[in-house]
This record gives sequence, C-alpha cells and structure tokens, in this order.
Amino acid sequence: MPNRLIDEQSPYLQQHAHNPVEWYPWGEEAFEKARREEKPIFLSIGYSSCHWCHVMERESFENEAIAAKLNERFVSIKVDREERPDIDKHFQEIFVTMNGRAGGWPLSVFMTPEKIPFYSATYIPPEPRYGMMGFAELLDVIAEKYAKERETLVEKGKEVLEFIRPKRKIQATKIEQERLEATLLKQIETVYEPRYGGFGGAPKFPHASTLLLVMDLWELTGREELHGILTHTLDTMTLGGLYDPVDGGFCRYSTDEEWLVPHFEKMTYDNALMAEVLLRAWRLTGEERYREIAYETLDFMLERMMREDLFFSASDADTEGEEGKYFIYEYEEAVSAFREGGIPEPEAVARRLSITPEGNFEGHSIVRFQSPGDRRDPTLRKALEILKNIRKRRTYPFIDRKVQSSWNAMMIRVLFLAGVYEERYRTQAIRSLEALEAKMAAGVTLYHSALIGHSPKVQGFLEDYAWWISALAEGYQATLDERYLIRATELVNEAVRRFYADGRWRIDDGEFRQFADDTDSSYPSSVGVMAHNLQSLRSLVEPVYEKFLYRTLEVHSYDLMRQPISRPMLAEAALRYLRDDLLLKAREERLRPHLAERLDLGYPWLYFRTALNDNYQLCNNRSCFAEEESFEEIGKIVESL
Repeated sequence: MPNRLIDEQSPYLQQHAHNPVEWYPWGEEAFEKARREEKPIFLSIGYSSCHWCHVMERESFENEAIAAKLNERFVSIKVDREERPDIDKHFQEIFVTMNGRAGGWPLSVFMTPEKIPFYSATYIPPEPRYGMMGFAELLDVIAEKYAKERETLVEKGKEVLEFIRPKRKIQATKIEQERLEATLLKQIETVYEPRYGGFGGAPKFPHASTLLLVMDLWELTGREELHGILTHTLDTMTLGGLYDPVDGGFCRYSTDEEWLVPHFEKMTYDNALMAEVLLRAWRLTGEERYREIAYETLDFMLERMMREDLFFSASDADTEGEEGKYFIYEYEEAVSAFREGGIPEPEAVARRLSITPEGNFEGHSIVRFQSPGDRRDPTLRKALEILKNIRKRRTYPFIDRKVQSSWNAMMIRVLFLAGVYEERYRTQAIRSLEALEAKMAAGVTLYHSALIGHSPKVQGFLEDYAWWISALAEGYQATLDERYLIRATELVNEAVRRFYADGRWRIDDGEFRQFADDTDSSYPSSVGVMAHNLQSLRSLVEPVYEKFLYRTLEVHSYDLMRQPISRPMLAEAALRYLRDDLLLKAREERLRPHLAERLDLGYPWLYFRTALNDNYQLCNNRSCFAEEESFEEIGKIVESL
C-alpha cells in the first residue's frame, strides 16, 4: 500500500512512496495532523542520487519496526532538497546552529507542528554505531521528551530560530582591485593542494567557480603560478575517477585526494560548470585535450541525460544497491574483451588504464590514465570503446528525470559557449532554450522543476532567474538575437522586484524568505551570478542596472574583501566591475575621436561600449573582432547594426 508520496512528481519522493513509513509531502495536511494529534514532526530531506539517503532508507525507512514507531508517535515528512531548496536551506542553517558544523544529506530534523526545531542530525544508523545513538532508540527518547518536556524543547528551538533570523546590520568596506587580487592570490596558494591539485583535502570537489577565478587572475596578473595551479588541477582531475573517461562526464566529488575514487553520481550542474572551465582553459592555454574533454562531457549529457531537449537532474551512484557497480571493471573481464577486440598486449593495455588484478577500488578497478598524454594514444582510445561496449550490457544507474530550471540554464549557457566553435552545440542550445521556455515559464513567472510530461508546480527561486538570465545573455553573445536580450531584461526586472532588498537577495519570496548566501557551495552562489547578470545588462541594455550591481557589491564588500576565496563568483564579478571600468574608460578616450562622426549621426554609445568591452565582443556573422583590430573594423560592426 503506497503512502501519500505516490502522487508527487519528485523522483526522490517517489522512491519513498512504498516505504512502510506513512510519509507526507511538505504541506498543511501534515502539520494539521500533527497539531490535531499533538505529535512532533520528523522531517527528512534528501535527493535521489544521494548514497547515504539510500542507506538510511534501506536500514530504517524500510524497517517495519522503525516505521511503526514513526507512524505511531510522529508525523513524517519527506522533502526533495532539489525541488525545495528554500526548505533545505532553512533547515541546514538550523542544523549548523544546533551542531556547530556543516550539515548534509540526509538531513533529519525533529520539530513541533509550528516548525520550531528541537533536534537535528544527518544520517542516523538504525542501531548504535559510529558513536551515535541508534535511530530506533532515538525515536523513543525524543517521543518521551516531547511528551514530558515540550515547553523546554520549544524554548530552545525558538532560540535557534532567533539566532538564524537575518540581522540588518551591514558593514561595508572599499573594494580595491590591488588588495582584492593580493588577498585572492594568497588565499588560493593557501588552499591549493600541490600534490594532486584542487583546493583542500579529501573529500575533494571540482570547485569550478574557483578555477574560473584562477583563470581571471591569471589573465589580470600574468602570474605563472596560477597557470600551474590550473593545468595541474585539470590534468590530475581528468585522468579518471572523478572524470569518467569511458562515458564522459564528471562525478560529484572524489572521496580521496587523488581524484581516483568518486562518489559515482553525476550531477547536471557539475558537468555544465566543468565543461565551461575546460573550454575556457583550452582558449587560454591552447591545450587541445581540454577542448576534447569538454566536448566529451557535453556529449555525455546530450546522449544520456537529455530528453525532448531538456536535461535531467542527476544519475545515481548506486546500481542494484551497489555503489559504482556500473562503472568498475574486473581485470579478467577487461583483458578478455581487449583480446577479443584485437588489442595487442591486452594485459599491458589494461594496466595502462589502471585495471589490475588487485584493483584500485574494493578489489575492482576504476579506469584511469597514467598521464594526460595517454588519452591521445589510438590503442587506449580503442580500448575505451571496448570498455564502453561492456557497460552497454549493464544496468545504468537510476536517473532523476526531474527537469530543474537553473541546472538546465547552466547547460544551455555552456552549449552557447561551445557553439562558438561547434555549430551543433549552438543549435542544441537554441532548441533547449526554446523547450525550457515552453515548459517552465509563464510570462515573467519561472518555475523551478517538473517531470517531462507533467506541469510544474513550484515557482522559481532566485537561482532559476539568475542562471536563466545568464543563459540568455550568453545566447545573445552567440547569436546577436535581440529577443534574448529583451527576455533577459524582463527576467532581471522581475528578479529585482521579487528577490532584491537593498543590496541583498532573497532565495525565495514565499514561506521562509531567506537571504541568499554569497558563498559558493556545490555551484556558484545566485548572488554572484546575479552580479554578473547586472553587469552584462548595464553594458548591453541600460546603465540603471549599475545601481543594483553597486549596492550588491557594497553590501557584501566586508566579507568579500576578507574571505574572497569562499565567494569566487562574487569576487570574479567585483574584479570584472573594477577592471571593466578602467579598461572602458581608457578605450573610450583612445577611440572617441575616431568614432565621433558616427556618434553625431545618432549611433548609441552603447554599441561602442559593447564593442570595446573585452567580456562582450560584438560579433558580425559570428566572426568576433578582438580589441586589437583596427578602428575601421569596429566601425563596420557598428554600421552593420
């Protein structure tokens, strides 16, 4: 007998629809039942490709005895954190306040029907383990305390809510380019892990926005150590493990320092962001392997993670209950396939791909090159095709087929970027943007997520608007279709109306109305992305957007100038703001005499500013003119408009 989650769209909630736990979706029905029966709420937040969410489900939520305790003494609510990031953010902040450390998933919260929290945890084992009380015992303890000490629990919970309530005090400081650059250089060198690249120790995440910032600083300062940080990180990261050389695409993070053993789920946002990093690295360094890996990543998304021109959210780490089963190989399996495929010296080839009798992952082998140059070896490339054919006979991990606006916009943005070099990607970007508009937009109202074939229900959050506008701005750069620019203007105006509050941005305008963080986490902060959007539109459309941009930077300036490494997207926006002003002023003075005649004829100065701006080169017939081109060439661009 399914529970109430059976009618939900979220694949994650659907995964729990047949648990013996009487789950409710987030909504008034659950809270009303808890008030009526005077029961506490048990809230569990996770997502479909979360390994430990699956573990807790198997151990506890499918356990009849534990389910009976939950059903008898609690009202249980399941939330998909990807479907409701506002709820997740609110309760993650509660967890941090209660526990003094970062949270994660699954997130487990006990609270009153009035949403006053009194206990929080992440994964909880069914029996005492890892120094933790078992879930079954914990349920008894909490139910007993709620019955006898409710007033004390409520009082403590109110203190937590008061602590996380936004404070209006704002400290501002001057944003200075030289000091910001110096602080960033020092902090990047501090967090950089020199042996295997990347930033920080295990578990290691791709940190795409930090790598984009490294490239910005390298361009600005010419510091060769930044070039080394970039190439060493990308080369080690893409040998195999975190990056999948067989199918293409990046996993969410590596459990070790070497980028070898990943958490095998693949998220749409990681693959969109890393494709952008690699494309830009290719342009800056000329290393062809970065372009190849970027294209492999995009092709993986197009082949495996797209339907009806829209992109799914994620693929799972587990196959048939076993983590990584789809991705790993047995030594004899690989050698035999290589021999049948006509690969000379199949044992040696297997070892060159890190496939060995002893294995590198729990007795099995994860495919990994020995050096970056190996990927160009024809024999190894043929071997990878054979390994891919082996996978075709396997069960692919579960795919969360939820279409999420912000992540789709990230993919569309990078497809436009790649489309400058490969027409097929530009064509796909246009098709996907049209599909996203048709499914997830109603005028200036965007929606956050929905299954293909179903209508969306949850209205868009700040991140949906931020990335959608970013994709439109990139689409305009790639096509010069002014409809994209008009649409971006409509959406940024709506975003300002709904989410902007004197330099701060709310993630939603609904129940929790929380302010968005300026720090980057799994992907860049919406605040940083909006700062870039405002900068683009002030150059391309209307100077009035500078007011919102300036105030956003000002409000976040204190933390930005002291810890910019934690907010790389916003730091990049600040550097771009300072740098563009200096560059534009210099170029305007240099070019104004040559352009005076056309200005007198009524050509908008905006066109010239855009042509001069190194971030937004105008293109005519998709041939971009660089800054050093002659004044006559720039004049031709303007005349063509």
